[in-house]
Amino acid sequence: MALFSIAIDGPSGAGKSTIAKSVAEQLGGMYLDTGAMYRAVGLYMKRSGISLEDAAAIAAHVDETPLSVRHIDGVQHVFLGDEDVSEAIRQPDISLAASAVATVPAVRARLVALQREIGRTISIVMDGRDIGTYVLPNATVKIFLTASAETRARRRVKQLAEKHIVEDYEKVLREIEQRDYQDTHRAATPLVQAADAVLVDTSERTLEQSIDDVLEICRRAIAAQ
Repeated sequence: MALFSIAIDGPSGAGKSTIAKSVAEQLGGMYLDTGAMYRAVGLYMKRSGISLEDAAAIAAHVDETPLSVRHIDGVQHVFLGDEDVSEAIRQPDISLAASAVATVPAVRARLVALQREIGRTISIVMDGRDIGTYVLPNATVKIFLTASAETRARRRVKQLAEKHIVEDYEKVLREIEQRDYQDTHRAATPLVQAADAVLVDTSERTLEQSIDDVLEICRRAIAAQ
């Protein structure tokens, strides 16, 4: 089978990562969580005491961020130096940090170059905010995955509870709405549905139904290429 590339974009909490992982596994491609890369940069900046409002300082330090992505037993792990930060980057405050650093052109330039390089030689599934519009503009298939802010907040609270992290629903909803605003209003490649992307709204769909919906779209596109 010819190489394929699948771009899955959408707002925070829409289920992109979970669905992308399943699609990659079932289609025999590699999953790359691009959002995790931005989260890792955000975590590094916070740990380094660099203000997330200081774009110049973030740009000045991005090249020293010891970021690497490794696939171990088929699972993506994100490292800062020798430290596996795959769990640390999932804390709620790192979500906002990721959104902040993603607005800095130097951060995006470094990470997009890395993402494109990975996608050049293997069949890949990427999810993020601008995969179909910017990172992989010639992707085999593009999906824009979304759900209402309220649905995404409920899912996030449940997900955190399963990790024994208690968060208030209203607080999570405000954070999601804040991130939506940041992502759709940033100057560099804002979150927007690509003209040739297929819209998939998961608000009223179970996870299994959403995966099946996306798989059907992808299989048709791959077969037609």
